Amino acid sequence: MTTTSPQGRTDLLRTDRSPIRVLVVDDEAPLAELLSMALRYEGWEVRSAGDGAGAVRTARDFRPDAVVLDVMLPDMGGLTVLGRLRRELNDVPVLFLTARDAVEDRIAGLTAGGDDYVTKPFSLEEVVARLRGLIRRSGTASVRSESTLVVGDLVLDEDSHEVSRGDDSIHLTATEFELLRFLMRNPRRVLSKAQILDRVWNYDFGGQANVVELYISYLRKKIDAGRSPMIHTRRGAGYLIKPGA
Repeated sequence: MTTTSPQGRTDLLRTDRSPIRVLVVDDEAPLAELLSMALRYEGWEVRSAGDGAGAVRTARDFRPDAVVLDVMLPDMGGLTVLGRLRRELNDVPVLFLTARDAVEDRIAGLTAGGDDYVTKPFSLEEVVARLRGLIRRSGTASVRSESTLVVGDLVLDEDSHEVSRGDDSIHLTATEFELLRFLMRNPRRVLSKAQILDRVWNYDFGGQANVVELYISYLRKKIDAGRSPMIHTRRGAGYLIKPGA
């Protein structure tokens, strides 16, 4: 599951321009979900696991760019999990979560190959900031410029006029591009036909709503065909774009 990054914010992307992937490992489900929500708000793709065995299985499948790992797990210690993760993903940055604040515990985690740690209780902002630093230093990500809009796995570059969804490049006409840009600048917001006509076609609503419906259908064929739909209709209200389920 993914989400939209805040509009206009410089963010990180993988070198292939897909969203950063983060694995959250914690047996406290409410905490894991809070962390996941905060990371998804960054525009990152997040998966979670509640124990060490699940973490190793998920990492093997998901190939994360960073891991948030609780030291205390129900089936094995975080240091053991780290060792197994390192055999699967040798260079993946790992941020330890720990309720322990003794110096020897922190040293043990870092000596075992962890890259950083935060002590519970912590702020979500601190975790995000630490992860950003780890990911940048790992060299697995590039900085996304402010000209790039991202909603889920859909990426639009306002400078180069390139559009992609996942690994697929999408060719759009000039009008299709402007319509998609308007939708992506307002993720999860319902835009009326009048608003779209005024912004994309530069004239007021005057019986031309059918042109909006037509171009929305064009976009759906290119953006959503064979994929989880991102462009949605709210009957009597308008259209919106949001990450696919």
